[in-house]
Formats: sequence, structure tokens, C-alpha cells
Amino acid sequence: MELLSLALTPALLLGAWLSGSWLERRHLKSLLLLESGSSDVLALTIEKLPPGWRVTSFDLVIGNVVISQDYFKRFAGALKGIVGGNIRVFEPLLERARREALIRMKNEARACGHDVIINVRIETTTLASSGSDGKGTAGVEILAFGTAISLDTSPRLLAGGVTANGV
Repeated sequence: MELLSLALTPALLLGAWLSGSWLERRHLKSLLLLESGSSDVLALTIEKLPPGWRVTSFDLVIGNVVISQDYFKRFAGALKGIVGGNIRVFEPLLERARREALIRMKNEARACGHDVIINVRIETTTLASSGSDGKGTAGVEILAFGTAISLDTSPRLLAGGVTANGV
């Protein structure tokens, strides 16, 4: 019976690692598809508009996602927490969450008819603690937000008969 208990823990960890890896790869593939569909809306960190940009409308747009760690990542993170250092098993989790939050923010801007998002910011929040001791993280929220703007793209006649787009 004790031998069965000793074999069960590595088997559960292996199962968690395999299923978590499969789900992570699947999520990354879907993100690539979603990102290619949201490339028409630019997301910039600029705070001031370039000369010549005429804004016709604007809105605050938000994209957020809540992501949880799989059991293997929690276990590996706890082990790394004992010895210290960079906990690399969490990096893909945060990358996926950040990318998805940006996609959701761009989709909201597109739905409102905007062309560009400026002053983009990203916030990260620990959502909940796992375990009875209150240590550890059950999940994180990534919030991406910015100002979505619509630009006036109609040619304007300037002095000398030249339009704003140079023609």
C-alpha cells in the first residue's frame, strides 16, 4: 500500500505536467490566430498624438483575462520558492494572459469603430490565495487598458493645394 502511495504522487505530477503542457500549446495556437485577426487595430504606448493626427472620437477600452496555474506549475513554483530565484514555470502563463488581454482590448476598440489605441497600460493582480495557509496564488488577472481613438482619414486641402496625406 505504501508503494502505491509513493508511485501515485509522481504519476499525478506527470499527468498534471502533460495535460498542462497540452492545454498551454493549444492556447498559444489560438492566440496566434486571434492576434492575426486583431492586427488592424494598433496598440501604442504613446501619450501624445503625432502631428497631423485628427481625432474624431475616443473611448476607454479594456481587456482583461483571469488565468489559473495548473497543479504542476504550483508544485514546481513551490519547489523553486524554497531555493529562491526566477520561477520560470510561471512566465508562459503570464505571457499568455498578457497577449489575450491585449487581444480583448483591441477587439473592444474595433467593436466601437476605432483605429488606434494609445497610452496602453497593463496591470497584473493576484486574484486569490490557494491552500489553507493562505500562501500561493490560485490565479492572476491581467488588465490591459488604453484610449481608443478614431482618426479623420479624409484628405484635407492645405495651403498650396496639397492634401494632408501628401497628394
